[in-house]
Amino acid sequence: MIEIEGLTKVFPNPDGTEKVAVDGVSFRVSAGEIYGLLGPNGAGKTTTLRMISGLLRPTAGRVRIEGRDVTDHPEEVKRHIGYLTANTGLYSRLTPLEVLDYFATLYDIPRPQARARIEQLVAWLGMGSFARLRCGALSTGQKQRTSIARALIADPRILVLDEPTLGLDVLSNRLILEFIRTQSLAGKAVLLSTHALDEIDTLCRRMGLIHNGRLIAEGELDALRAETGKARLSEVFLALVDAPEAVFVDRGVGPAQRSAGPS
Repeated sequence: MIEIEGLTKVFPNPDGTEKVAVDGVSFRVSAGEIYGLLGPNGAGKTTTLRMISGLLRPTAGRVRIEGRDVTDHPEEVKRHIGYLTANTGLYSRLTPLEVLDYFATLYDIPRPQARARIEQLVAWLGMGSFARLRCGALSTGQKQRTSIARALIADPRILVLDEPTLGLDVLSNRLILEFIRTQSLAGKAVLLSTHALDEIDTLCRRMGLIHNGRLIAEGELDALRAETGKARLSEVFLALVDAPEAVFVDRGVGPAQRSAGPS
């Protein structure tokens, strides 16, 4: 389970002022749940995910992973988290098999267990055709599958996913979304941030909307639709932030609506 309470992050500006990137955000993600996090560019989503994953220290508030405070027990907690972004780096001269073997070593996974886990991930994510090619030669979708396998090598109970399907083709996108669903069915807590509103609509029962660093709405999708009187998720968001326009990827309905949209 992920529990965050009053999470706040303040960054200093060059002129001596301060920028409040995240302001008192609170929500929880239960085991077996895929929770969607949505917000416009600069809303504070990625900063929130980095604090949850232990990559940034909060200015205030707390994050608990499986009951353990991230600030007090950072190294222990990180072992329970699989963190993935759309631009997760890979070692270009290594093959996916070598990357997975390396990270299995970092997690101190016994060799027989590591080999079995790597074989399982390669099969699950359809990596067999490129597992022995160098990562520098892989396509965007192949690199993202490798990054997901890397994030899952230690079989973490918590998945924090920041735009995991950004830039992927339809087939890779579908495979990764189905894999995310299987992880929640296996009892893992999944926190998903994405621009693609159909992904939120399809995978998530609950979601939170961040705007200007604050969580302005949170709850079940059907309840948010009832609250705003809107059916499409893009319209729900616009109603809640009181904005006339925004950019969304709404693959299930039609072209994206354009302006200063979410990230």
